[in-house]
Parts: sequence; C-alpha cells; structure tokens
Amino acid sequence: MAAPNSSERRACWGARDELWKCLDDNNDQASSCEKFQKEFEANCPTQWVKYFIKRRDFLKFKENMEDFKPAEESTQS
Repeated sequence: MAAPNSSERRACWGARDELWKCLDDNNDQASSCEKFQKEFEANCPTQWVKYFIKRRDFLKFKENMEDFKPAEESTQS
C-alpha cells in the first residue's frame, strides 16, 4: 500500500479529531459517535486506525494516572 498523500493525511487527521471530540463530548460512548467512527475508518488506512485507537487509550490512561493520588500508607507502631 502506498503512503497517503498530504490531502489524504489531512482528511484522516480531521476525521480522527472529529471522532475524538465526539467521544470526549459523550463520555466515550461509542454508540453516540458511530457516524464519526465510520468517517474515520473510511478516511484512514487500517493500520492508522489501529494506531490512533491505541494512542487515544494510552493518552486517556496517562491522563488518569496523572490524577492518581496513592492512598496514605498506614503507620503501625
């Protein structure tokens, strides 16, 4: 498969951004964003779709870890 040209990349990234915005606005409920998911998959190579899905999951995980505050360790005497 040939690499996407610049306009194809822009279309893919735009579709990804629209999907991510929809997911953010709908608390990650994929059923609310089916239209954007279909556009994303139609505009991006399959490997890019897989990568961007993993990337979003990682960024969400990282965001949650930055907010994580470990419990105070109990001190036993």
